[in-house]
This record gives sequence, C-alpha cells and structure tokens, in this order.
Amino acid sequence: MRRSREQDSLVVIGGGISGLSSAFYLLAQAQARGRQAHVTIVDPAPRLGGKINTLKRDGFVIERGPDSFLARKQPMIDLARELGIEYELTGTNPEAKKTYILHRGKLHPMPPGLVLGIPTEIAPFAKTSLLTWGGKLRALMDFVLPARKETGDESLGGFLERRLGTEVMERIAEPLLAGIYAGDLRRLSLQATFPQFGEAERKRGSLIRGMRASRRAGANTAAAPSSLPGAAGKSVFLTFKGGLSTIVAALDEALSGAERKLGVKAVEIVDRAQRQSQEAGALPSGYAKPVGEEAAGDAYVAGAGPRYEVVLSNGETLEADGIVVTTPAYDAAELLGSHVNTEALEAVRYVSVANVVMAFDKAALGRQFDGSGFVVPRSEGTTITACTWTSAKWLHTSPGDKVLLRCYVGRSGDEEIVDLPDDQLAEAVRHDMREIMGITAVPLFTEITRLHRSMPQYPVGHLQHTAAMRKELESVLPGVWVTGAAFDGVGLPDCIRQGKEAAIRVYEKL
Repeated sequence: MRRSREQDSLVVIGGGISGLSSAFYLLAQAQARGRQAHVTIVDPAPRLGGKINTLKRDGFVIERGPDSFLARKQPMIDLARELGIEYELTGTNPEAKKTYILHRGKLHPMPPGLVLGIPTEIAPFAKTSLLTWGGKLRALMDFVLPARKETGDESLGGFLERRLGTEVMERIAEPLLAGIYAGDLRRLSLQATFPQFGEAERKRGSLIRGMRASRRAGANTAAAPSSLPGAAGKSVFLTFKGGLSTIVAALDEALSGAERKLGVKAVEIVDRAQRQSQEAGALPSGYAKPVGEEAAGDAYVAGAGPRYEVVLSNGETLEADGIVVTTPAYDAAELLGSHVNTEALEAVRYVSVANVVMAFDKAALGRQFDGSGFVVPRSEGTTITACTWTSAKWLHTSPGDKVLLRCYVGRSGDEEIVDLPDDQLAEAVRHDMREIMGITAVPLFTEITRLHRSMPQYPVGHLQHTAAMRKELESVLPGVWVTGAAFDGVGLPDCIRQGKEAAIRVYEKL
C-alpha cells in the first residue's frame, strides 16, 4: 500500500461530464482520506465538456448537445450544490405541459396519465385517436396476461409488445423512449434502459398496474427538491439559466489544480508489473505471488513507483497509480483490449444524430405554441424525429419577441441524413416544419450540430456482460476503472453518479 504522505498520480481519460465528475470526486476522495493527489485529464477534443455545448447568440441560449436532465435524479443537483451553482438551476415553463405525437401527418396530444409511454389512466387512453380500438383492447390485455417467469434480460421492444401490443409500442412508446437513445427498441436491453418496467410486471403481474402504483408512490418525488429556488423546485426537468455549460465551467474552475492534456488522445495503458514480469520471466521485485484468488497486482507495494503508464498520441507518457477511462465504448475497447476481454464494449453500437436549431421572429410565425414539442414515430417517414418548442418550454432561452425551435435528426437505421450538406439538411427540416406546423417563415438563423457516434445502444444482456468485464479488469488492473454513458445510463445525472462511483472504486484499490 502506498504511504499516505505520497502524492497519488491519477489519470482521467475523457473530458466529458463523466470524466470531469470522476476527476472532481477523485480529489474529494483524496481529501477525505487525508491524501494528496495530482489529477490529469486527457481528451482529444480541444475543450472540456464532451457533448455539453451551450451557444449564446443574439440573446438566445442554444444547446448543441443535451438540453436538460431529470430533476428526480439527485446526482446532478448534489454536484450543483457542491459547486455552489444550485441557484442557477431553472425549470420548464409550467404553461407548456402538453406534448404531442405526430400521427398520419397531424399532431395529437398525448393522453393524460402516460408514464414513459405506459397508460396509467384508462379513460383518457380509451379516447385517444393515436390507436385503433383493436390496439387499445390489446393494450388492456396487460391486466390479464400472465407475467413472464424468466428473470433474464430481454429487448425493450419485445417486452412492450408482449405486454401492450405492437400499436402502443410503435405509435406511443417507441417515439417517446427511443428518443432518449435514438435507438431501435427491439434491440435495446430492457434491464439497461427501463428496468422499472420489468419490476412492475414482476411485482404487480401487470405493467399498467405496476406503473400506476409507481406513479402514485412517486407523485411527490418526480419533480425537483422543493428546496431549490422558484419554479425549479416544481419542475420535472431542469437545466441552468445560462445553459448546461454552466456546470462544465464550474467543474473546470473547481479542477483548476488538475492538469489538462487536450487535443491529444490516450492510445495505450501500460501495466509496468506485467511488462517487468514478461521481461524478467518472473514476478518483479515489490510483488508477492498470488495467494488464493489474489492477483499479482493486488500485492503491489510501496517503492516501485506508479504501476501504470498512459501513452498519448503525441508520444508523451503519463505515470498513474489509478486510471478512470470514460471514453466511448469503442475507444475504451482499444485501450483495454490487450488486458481484458472487451467483447462487452465492442457489442455497444453507437448511433449518429444531429440537431437543427432555428430562430424566428415571433410575429412572422403566425402561431402560438401551447406545449413543449412533439415526437415522431418511425412510420411517419419524416426527416425529423422530434421537435422541441424550446422558447416555449424554457423561457430563458429566447428574447420575448423571438421563437427558438430545435429539431432532431437521425436514429438507428436512419443515420445517413445526418451527413447531408448544411443547406440540404436545413431544407429537409424546414419541409417537415411546413408540413407539420405550417411554418413558412424564413429563420433568422440556423445552427446545425452533428454528433457522430454519440448515442450508445445497450444490447440485451448489457449489464451482465459489462459487470463481468469490470470484474476481470479489477482483478487484472487494480486501480483502473472504466465508466461513462456506455455502461449504466446516458443521462447527465447517470454519468455524474458513475463518475463518483469510479472515484470510490479507484481509491479502494490505492
């Protein structure tokens, strides 16, 4: 064990929200344990923040990546408090509660009582024009269908079809849920995306009954803590008044003592113990032979120096006692493939998406927005997959006499559209806006952001496979942890939670 008076050399690979959170909590762990730590953050991008990217233009606050997070997920709020920026949090416009679904070219309001696309109020569900009577009756069979006996994973789409039928899955659940992952529900893991659905079936014998009970039990916990200021304490979704880059800037400041290696990529992790052992043909000095299940690396003792080296694309080498890898799964597989079986990482596909933001003069539009936006099922055949009426949903994002709209493009099986030239992509989006919303006005400006290979797709069995890989990694490379959106949730609070967990796991091995 390294002596507490020595400085721990820690490397975080990836400068997105997972990496920044890992770095922040590594320093917090060091302080709590009475240790000194030097943290280096490595990222091939020229700036920190990953997909979080707020643009301020002409009085507008424009998100080029994610635009908000679920208020009930505490890690983001906890981190905001630790950074002293909780008073910058803001909620959605309480007057813009409606959400629509496009069906046969027209916008239909989602029936009240839907929870993640699952009906919990029967009367409004029975009245919706989104489904045929046959589709509605098939969904209500959920009350009498037996629960699945097997406890293993299955696809999210397969589960929803089994419980509620194809119509509900394709016309309501798919556009709502797939929007989070830009994925194909029939290929996404149930346990890795919405495990509460499976739990509802097991506990109540019915998905609808289970989600209804969950809704009643969580009626007071869906929104943000009431201790937050103003409307933020009553909102289901939150962001920051100055955009999500607020938290990146705060983390950047809090990590002022950390070293940054930006514009350069980590290309290899070298285990000095393994290298010396291979060169000498025996265990190196400073190591004890494994006892029982103990790996040689767990017997590493003081005096041998940092165990690891991180080789960068510019030829530089960083020494490290502990490493947190927060890159996309495909990059993590390259870094770890010579040490452990990375099939679980290689199985995570990524989908490319884009968002097209347009600003308008309110007077030129000739219409009002009474909700937060709409989602689009695959069957509609449009270019856009969803549209947020941003200035109606988030009042801080636009001057009062202007309108800001954000349209989403690209999903699993339909990614080529993302790489259309700017003028063609903008025109395809404007065509959909004319057809769906009757908007013919010329935008004041258009901002297009392409996010290539940005949306991880969790395959069936994902949690079990990644857990096995992590267990092997912990044995072979103690003090090296891999985490981030590719593992246990793509939402910002999920990434922050995983960053904190990574810091604890690394320090448990130092």
